[in-house]
Amino acid sequence: MKVDLLLGLQWGDEGKGKIVDVLTKNYEVVARFQGGPNAGHTLIFENQKHVLHTIPSGIFHKDAKNIIGNGVVIDPVILNAELDKLNKYNIDFKKTLFISRKAHLILPTHRLLDAASEAMKGKLKIGSTLKGIGPTYMDKTGRNGFRVGDLELEDWKEKFEKLTQKHLKLLAFYKVDLSYDLELLKNEFFKSVEVLKTLTFIDSEEYFFNALNNQQSILAEGAQGSLLDVDFGTYPFVTSSTTTAAGACTGLGVAPNKIGDVFGIFKAYTTRVGSGPFPTELFDKDGETMGKVGCEFGATTGRPRRCGWLDLVALKYAVIINGATQLMMMKADVLSGFKTIKACTSYIYKGKEIAHLPYSILKEDVTPVYTDFKGWPDDLTKLTSASQLPEALMEYIAYIEEFVGVPIKIVSVGPDRKQTILR
Repeated sequence: MKVDLLLGLQWGDEGKGKIVDVLTKNYEVVARFQGGPNAGHTLIFENQKHVLHTIPSGIFHKDAKNIIGNGVVIDPVILNAELDKLNKYNIDFKKTLFISRKAHLILPTHRLLDAASEAMKGKLKIGSTLKGIGPTYMDKTGRNGFRVGDLELEDWKEKFEKLTQKHLKLLAFYKVDLSYDLELLKNEFFKSVEVLKTLTFIDSEEYFFNALNNQQSILAEGAQGSLLDVDFGTYPFVTSSTTTAAGACTGLGVAPNKIGDVFGIFKAYTTRVGSGPFPTELFDKDGETMGKVGCEFGATTGRPRRCGWLDLVALKYAVIINGATQLMMMKADVLSGFKTIKACTSYIYKGKEIAHLPYSILKEDVTPVYTDFKGWPDDLTKLTSASQLPEALMEYIAYIEEFVGVPIKIVSVGPDRKQTILR
């Protein structure tokens, strides 16, 4: 048995939650391998909308085990709120939700540091979700982190206080006026930790070793998108974790030779939340229409997403660095009604036309070169099979497949799990 991966190929918000939910029926285990509550995975079924931030998207399938891997950073307060929202669905979290002891915890002061750091940057801010993700990963790599397994130690509050005091000294260095009640934040954290301790903690690397030996099927779920990867994304406007396929190995404790299929998800167009380069971004009526029809607002922050045409240069780059074996196109229905659809197929970079992602793609560095495609007027939301897809959409899909060299196996034509067409 192998571990299959599912990850985003753009700047996040591709629709990973929906596809994990659709695919979970084929898997016994679903595992998150990186990121934190800066992610927002939206699932819609039976006329209900669910937004998950930390819990894997297989949680609504009662027979699936859901693992929060060691590569994830966890805010107990946000996790507690998620659990509260799910209580009405009678999910037995003790039996279906497991947490790696090696996963790091987000402390209240991590969030304060995040806010102070972003405030200091002014116009150069990276667009952080202010969830404390970056400072938590900094403590992790700085070997000062506070891990889930520490909660099983008698002196865990002493370790918490020691790290908190370190953070307060750093906050003083930033000299930013933040209004907060630390005691209130700490009490909320301690209360949520007690809820966290009712869940099952595991040594995730051992869990996955045994699961594979027992021939269990496993789906690893990524957060954010490949272009936000700390190494291969549009640095420094990136997240703080490895969002690419390599992150599944370090974020779960799975060997590289145990990776199977890599499912890459992308939108039929492109969006981005927060700051950072976006070569195909639109500032006209087309971009406004994409945002309105696609309901493009961040699931975690509520911020409007920037919209633009599909960037095939960036998509091919993401396919290559992840070793994607099959693709899923999301939100094809949003493009219905456009007379002409464009896709970026190369850049003008330093006076030359190139077809790869260069070191920098700031506006002053690259100019997108577009290929035009005929649009389709058809409403796709009621379609149920690949044979019903309009010819113009099929031509668009065929061009993308040839450009990136990987087949598109799923086309999503709406937000509900039923609005999913297999090819």
